[in-house]
Amino acid sequence: MLTELRVRDLAVIADVTLPLQPGLNVLTGETGAGKSMLVDALALLLGERASDDLVRPGAVRAVVEAAFDVGDVAGFAAVADELGVELEDDRVIVRREINAEGRNRAWANGSPTTVSALAALGRMLVDLHGQHEAQSLLKPAEQRDLLDAFGDAGRERGRVEAAFETAARLREEEAELVARRDDVQRRADYLRHVVQEIERAKPRPGEDETLAIEAKRLGNVEELTHLAERLVQLLESGEEGAALEALGGASRTLAQLERIDGSVAPWRELLDAAYANVEELALAIREYAADIDTDPARLAEVERRRDALYRLTQKYGPTIDDVLHSHDEAARELDLLDTADHDLGALSERRAAAERELEEAVRTLGARRRKAATRLAKEVERLLPGLGMPDGKFAVTVDPAPAVTASGGDRVTYVVRLNPGLDARPLAQVASGGELSRIMLALKVVLAGHDAIATVVFDEVDQGIGGEVALQVADALGRVAEARQVLVITHLPQIAARASHHLSVAKRPKGGVATADVEVRSGEDRVLEIARMLGDAADPVVVQHAGELLRRQNLRVAK
Repeated sequence: MLTELRVRDLAVIADVTLPLQPGLNVLTGETGAGKSMLVDALALLLGERASDDLVRPGAVRAVVEAAFDVGDVAGFAAVADELGVELEDDRVIVRREINAEGRNRAWANGSPTTVSALAALGRMLVDLHGQHEAQSLLKPAEQRDLLDAFGDAGRERGRVEAAFETAARLREEEAELVARRDDVQRRADYLRHVVQEIERAKPRPGEDETLAIEAKRLGNVEELTHLAERLVQLLESGEEGAALEALGGASRTLAQLERIDGSVAPWRELLDAAYANVEELALAIREYAADIDTDPARLAEVERRRDALYRLTQKYGPTIDDVLHSHDEAARELDLLDTADHDLGALSERRAAAERELEEAVRTLGARRRKAATRLAKEVERLLPGLGMPDGKFAVTVDPAPAVTASGGDRVTYVVRLNPGLDARPLAQVASGGELSRIMLALKVVLAGHDAIATVVFDEVDQGIGGEVALQVADALGRVAEARQVLVITHLPQIAARASHHLSVAKRPKGGVATADVEVRSGEDRVLEIARMLGDAADPVVVQHAGELLRRQNLRVAK
């Protein structure tokens, strides 16, 4: 529920805090005092578009902030987590700033967020019925969802959603397979050419690198042979300064040194290892020289093979691995032609079964909706006379939708006729703001135990009514408040007297600028505010009447 709303520098509001309670809260005050501006402030927190002209003259920015207790809001924690909002002790504080230069910023529990994220959170927290709009109940999807909630159609709705998802996925898989098969058929000749050309060449991984090394050796036989022989001469004895001969002389000299100083004995191991390594190197060089191929025919063969591989890599490369991958891909696509018809047949059977399941689920959900529509219409229509619409008629139509969706195959519309001789019209087309608000109030009374939104706000629900009807409206608001927190902006003392928490707005000049202030009314202050609403807080008779009205409303609540 909404525990507190603070507004700063918004139009006529300098700095106002509304402490709210469970049950029925009312906000009263003279016309133009700023009551509806507080509702507009709440709408800004719910994602309403803002303009810089809302900023109070002389201020840099307008700030709207609200604290909610969300412990009892089903599914809120999951939505908050998805939006990156961390909850603190089942509380969320949302804040929005409107800069005088037009920039907007938003926060949730101290972390920056987006206005769209605020709107997503707000949809779960507040149902706002303004004087010129009714946010949720005018939307066809919301009307359908509330009908499903009223009719306890959750299981049937879930079955439709699951069947729709399965059928849609299978249709997509079938279409993709058909498209792939048709594409392969168009390219089949080319794909066969790719497979055959690569298979004829039989390239091996790394073959191009191996051939490049061999070609370089075959093209430099004389120089490689000369260099190898020269290395052997430098290492082996037979030439002055050869490595092995020098190491032999070093060995003899070390033996003489050891006879004089035995501490140099560890050098012997190092010298012997050097001699053995040089001897092994000389042997490897001789073998290398002997293996150098001088056959010109082999060089020609290598170059032809390299040319063949080069042509393949130019087409399917740039590497041999890429060429082999192209072969495998082409072969795999050709295999599709052999299996596609069988796979399509199996997919078609599964898709047809899913569509039959969807058709049955849609039919079952539609039947439950039509049954619930009749009951919902009767219960709402029963309340209309007591809300100032004695000739009001209410109906819920369930017609076939243009297409089946995850929500079913029905188009749900709330239809009303408010006066004799007029045609019934969809709820969204009802012209009178007051009548529309009271119809929604009737719906809220009936649906109070079904929808999940914790706070309901009504602005000007009392427009165009009075007397006994006002008492009936107050009773209806009280019934909604038994299951939800309700905030009502009202001019009627009958409704104000019914509230469990009373706030009033007054506008006074401050610093030459009209400024709205909010006060909590209780005790004698509340009696005087009710008297003001009745006509004259200075008249003792009116004050007595106000006290009696509060007493009578308390008795109605007790009953």
